[in-house]
Amino acid sequence: MTDRYAVIGNPIEHSLSPRIHQAFARQTGEPVEYGRILGDLEHFEEDVRRFFAEGGKGLNVTVPFKERAWKLAHRLGERARRARAVNTLALEQGGTLLGENTDGVGLVRDLAVNHGFRFAGKRLLLLGAGGASRGVAWPLLEQEPAELVIANRTAARAESLAQEIREQGGTVRGCGLDALAGRRFDLIVNGTAAGLKGEVPAIPEDCLAPGGWVYDMMYGAEPTAFVRWGEAHGAEKALDGLGMLVEQAAESFRIWRGVRPETAPVIAMLRG
Repeated sequence: MTDRYAVIGNPIEHSLSPRIHQAFARQTGEPVEYGRILGDLEHFEEDVRRFFAEGGKGLNVTVPFKERAWKLAHRLGERARRARAVNTLALEQGGTLLGENTDGVGLVRDLAVNHGFRFAGKRLLLLGAGGASRGVAWPLLEQEPAELVIANRTAARAESLAQEIREQGGTVRGCGLDALAGRRFDLIVNGTAAGLKGEVPAIPEDCLAPGGWVYDMMYGAEPTAFVRWGEAHGAEKALDGLGMLVEQAAESFRIWRGVRPETAPVIAMLRG
């Protein structure tokens, strides 16, 4: 019997998640069917309940629903509890809905394992204070950087997220984009949705340190606007989020099926 899974978001037609999970299913032999759901901006919760009521086993959750999925889950994994955002929902025995966040695992694995970035002692800048950034902030801190700064167009949102993290024992600073003047960072991660409009956050032109990397959590068939910004500003590496997407998907697949697929061949397939 085939089990049903899907990704829900708005917009959703661009999502590569079905191709990724279908590749995982072929690789592992797991009986998985995976589709897309265009989530209703007003009735997201109803969409999720309907999916599980109709026999669905698990959902990936993407923009703009991750914080609403956090509220919807009956039980939270540790990463989701800290992030206050959920990108993976799993139906457990008895009908309990588990919420977990695999974004941070995906980002760190892509940077460290696939590309060789060394986080320890580095200065990190995370752009954005929404669900995407919430999911990766703690995993970035766990890599023991010299500092982590969260910057957002609306400073209060970044400061609020930083305060939440500090209350849980983390060391992080939140600020507005204009407060970055004169600062230099070894890694800049774009967690904003600006790329959906082909835009780049209004960060200073000189905030990337010599030899620094940039990473856009968005991805596309062509280099994203933020990747192009990094290339134009001398980044040693300018990466999009395709590898992160595959790595976080593999962690979701492990939560659902108990087996973690190999990611390298799937990344190579998508790049091809």
